[in-house]
Amino acid sequence: MEKQQLGKSDIYISRLTLGCMSLGTDRKHAKEIIDTALDRGINHLDTADLYDFGLNEEIIGEAIKDKRKDIILTTKAGNHFSKESKNWFWDPSKEYITEAVKNSLKRLKTDYIDFFMLHGGTINDPMDDTIEAMEELKQAGWIRAYGISSIRPNVIQKYIEKSSIDGVMMQYSLLDRRPEEEILEKLIAHNISVITRGSLAKGLLSVNYKENFIKKGEEGFLDYTGPELMNTLENIAEASEGIPLNEIAIKYVIKHPATTSVTIGASKREQVLENTRPDFTNGLPDTVYEKLKQITKSNVYKEHRS
Repeated sequence: MEKQQLGKSDIYISRLTLGCMSLGTDRKHAKEIIDTALDRGINHLDTADLYDFGLNEEIIGEAIKDKRKDIILTTKAGNHFSKESKNWFWDPSKEYITEAVKNSLKRLKTDYIDFFMLHGGTINDPMDDTIEAMEELKQAGWIRAYGISSIRPNVIQKYIEKSSIDGVMMQYSLLDRRPEEEILEKLIAHNISVITRGSLAKGLLSVNYKENFIKKGEEGFLDYTGPELMNTLENIAEASEGIPLNEIAIKYVIKHPATTSVTIGASKREQVLENTRPDFTNGLPDTVYEKLKQITKSNVYKEHRS
């Protein structure tokens, strides 16, 4: 699978990223999913300390201990949690970020994290302290690069201005085109990579879109009403010229030059196989790309400012 440079770093990640949040707690089952992803050319695994209150990191650490050098590992922090009481609060302080990295390293059974992200953020955070923590962790060799996972354009803008982030993880899909209007060009201008999430829109942009619409889409999605959503999905399927909807969805966001990698979640290995089947070096034709833009809404950020 083709690999792309992550921002200005010396890290190269596969066009698809395995999002590990849905791996579950069965260690054998999780390892099967991870091994399938690696066998299919994915080299980038994304987790967070909050997932299953640290257990997700532990499971990944065990699954990759003999393959660490071949893997680009991302984790996230900022949610100060208790494994015992299973509650958490937002804490982007320098002290907590530094403590969180040390704890993640133990759970992941590694002595460095390739890409470390702040797991959220608000405009009122002590950003200078957070950035100072990230820079010191990078200088110490505990992390190789850092970034932020956020859908807040004002927060992302501040990190563009204040920090040397190499990547931003954000929600971006055919049904959620908000980043196109306000963020993506700015990130390109500063050589900051986009790692997308939610690009299959909870399975609405998949081969099972009709079934998933009944489960998850009848009340609508973002600024689509239920009827608008179904009509849009049918129009996308028609415009796809026989290409499976999941392939169309992934290739649509990859088409934008800001996108470095697309995160796919998986709770079973079959989902990994389905989403790695397409040849992503063969991009979406311009005619199909433009038609998809006409079919879908050019959404804008109305909230998520603070």
